[in-house]
Amino acid sequence: MEANPPIRVMLVDDHTVVRSGLSAFLMAYDDLELVGEAGNGEEAVRKCEQLCPDVILMDLVMPVMDGASATREIRKKCPSTQVIALTSFKEQELVQGAVQAGAIGYLLKNVSADELAKAIRSAKAGRPTLSSEAAQVLIQASRETPTSTIELTVREQEVLELLVEGLNNNQIAEQLVISRSTVKFHVSSILSKLGVSSRTEAVAQALKNHLVG
Repeated sequence: MEANPPIRVMLVDDHTVVRSGLSAFLMAYDDLELVGEAGNGEEAVRKCEQLCPDVILMDLVMPVMDGASATREIRKKCPSTQVIALTSFKEQELVQGAVQAGAIGYLLKNVSADELAKAIRSAKAGRPTLSSEAAQVLIQASRETPTSTIELTVREQEVLELLVEGLNNNQIAEQLVISRSTVKFHVSSILSKLGVSSRTEAVAQALKNHLVG
């Protein structure tokens, strides 16, 4: 059986030494391939349109254009590209900003090589990965939404449980034997009811409020 092509990864960080270290890390994994680098968010958006990477490792605090702004632009212009925020910071504003911009993951730079590789593979498959610190920040922020206001339909509850399990829209459609457009509708409704703007936030909210069994 023919092996899957390697996951195309782009590095975005304003520190050359960080990019160099990440580049060396990627070379250690046969299923990961470095296709480009950028030193700021503006350059990242431009190169993403040229290179179409599968996954971007995105620093957040950079000159010219920050990581959250770049992530938002990339998710608009290159919707098939997933972004993992990879940063030294765990402040609530940065975590929420990255997730709301569309990042599928949020990891700190002290993450191990194997954990980072696993997160890249998960991102390619549409599954979110959050560091424990980032998850805690999102859970604390979600406390502003009272549980009593969250009323999901039976079908929305089923979709939410599969979201928590890490399934993407196609997999949820197959599991529940419904169309992908129906899944998309239910996911949008769930995000609206939970008062969040991304699947990753929805998962954190569901776990915090014990919305799934």
